[in-house]
Amino acid sequence: MLIKSQKDFFAGLMFAVVGVAFAVGATNYSIGTAARMGPGYFPLLLGILLAVLGGLIMLTAIFRRNPRADGDPVGSWAWRPLVLVLGANFVFGILLVGLPSLGIPSMGLMVAIFALTVIASLAGHAFSWRSAIVLAIVLCIGSYLVFIKSLNLVIPVWPSFLGG
Repeated sequence: MLIKSQKDFFAGLMFAVVGVAFAVGATNYSIGTAARMGPGYFPLLLGILLAVLGGLIMLTAIFRRNPRADGDPVGSWAWRPLVLVLGANFVFGILLVGLPSLGIPSMGLMVAIFALTVIASLAGHAFSWRSAIVLAIVLCIGSYLVFIKSLNLVIPVWPSFLGG
């Protein structure tokens, strides 16, 4: 069996592994039925669907009729974008709730979103301060409207030292 597209095969494998992990994790919750869905019903179906999609992608990578001459090899790791995107999420979590053991106060949702957006934007090839700031403002407004106003979630919006 010859893999004709390594990129597609490994992307499909990743989908399949994540799908199986979600499906297995969903079994820890009550599944229920289609008429009376439990908390594990949607993650189970989503995991199964993702695993099937991954399997189909892997099959097409193996049985592709017209493979490229180089076989679509997997390229080298893009370390800079990987570190920046993961780091942006890490910084978001720390800024949102703070880290009292290190003396870092909660900076709130708005500051965390700005930091997340700017750091993650640095991972792209064409970074623009203007587009990063505009995106951060749009995300702040949207997040405030959805999470604070619509869903009434109790999330710190502004830094704790600005007014509690």
